[in-house]
Amino acid sequence: MSIISDSLKKIKPSPTIAVTQKARELKAAGKDIIGLGAGEPDFDTPENIKQAAIKAINDGDTKYTAVDGTQALKKAIVEKFKKENNLEYTTDQVTVGAGGKHVIYNAMMATLNEGDEVIVPAPYWVSYPDMVILAGGTPIILECNEKQGFKINPAELEKSITPKTKWIILNSPSNPTGACYTEKDIREIAEVLAKHPHVYVLSDDIYEHVTYEGFKFFTIAQIDSLKDRVLTMNGVSKAYSMTGWRIGYAAGPKDIIKAIGKIQSQSTSNPSSISQAATVEALSGTQDFIKERANSFQERRDFVVKALNEIDGIECLNPDGAFYVFPSCKGLMGKKDSNGNELKTDTDFVQSLLENSGIAVVQGSAFGLEGFFRISYATSMENLKKALDKISSYCKSLK
Repeated sequence: MSIISDSLKKIKPSPTIAVTQKARELKAAGKDIIGLGAGEPDFDTPENIKQAAIKAINDGDTKYTAVDGTQALKKAIVEKFKKENNLEYTTDQVTVGAGGKHVIYNAMMATLNEGDEVIVPAPYWVSYPDMVILAGGTPIILECNEKQGFKINPAELEKSITPKTKWIILNSPSNPTGACYTEKDIREIAEVLAKHPHVYVLSDDIYEHVTYEGFKFFTIAQIDSLKDRVLTMNGVSKAYSMTGWRIGYAAGPKDIIKAIGKIQSQSTSNPSSISQAATVEALSGTQDFIKERANSFQERRDFVVKALNEIDGIECLNPDGAFYVFPSCKGLMGKKDSNGNELKTDTDFVQSLLENSGIAVVQGSAFGLEGFFRISYATSMENLKKALDKISSYCKSLK
């Protein structure tokens, strides 16, 4: 009898974390590595937020809090939804967890029964399908190819819904593609979901504030007829450069929020009291830096997309948000690298690129769509210029 559970055998370690770890190990071994695999802003946490955390420590705000978040933070979250999204919630419709990933995991664990289906549009964030599987559900992968801008086709969504469908996961702006759903896009999806009242929506809005060229963010809970079936997840990792602080939150139906709290009460208990105090300041304090940082990301995006599209064999769409691009490497398949290794898959390409050029990216198949790779441009322009030069040289060296 194995000590490892059967359910754990059904999932794989996070590929994005694995790539980042591999890059760290190679760097530690003295190799010249540029890591473009991590979904983490390179900016520091703003000073006012850090000072709020320091004050919380000095004030002795270091004890257990309510399992699913302090009242002060829940009130700040309610105010955020009202001010930024025109959504009305009460504090008992809000839950706070140790990061957005934790909130989504809790939601799946709290709601899925064996055999329940969750529609996961691909390309997807690597953790969605595995969290569904761990909770006993069945991920139904809905492919959204580059001709669709990596976005859901409503007719295909309709075909994917069955009596067993419990959730659909929406992520806009998207990890890994940067694709953003317009209000029109979301209303077309809502028209399909209106016919299927048993289907709930988990809206992952973590990249809400990382959009470009005046893109107007719209979240599906803003459609009144669907609001009672939507769990809207967000957090402070991306917009506020607080990845290590581990705070995510969600608002939605009271019964789901209560169930999430029950799961959390028997697992992690409350998120860090210090991080919660800092998040109150993040949501309530100045937001001036957000646009400035988005402008910086846009400058990097413009550079990366242009440079990639100048490389023979690579094609890259221009995303409206997040800090990723998801270029195609299909034009390089069948070629051989300098060691004579033939590139048959995107994984072959990614591994060869790392070994031969010291550039760490993530294969598209990890996100559910073969023939692509993800670059995170959440790093300095200096690193990006050096990395793109190396990618170009590597691709030119293929025979």
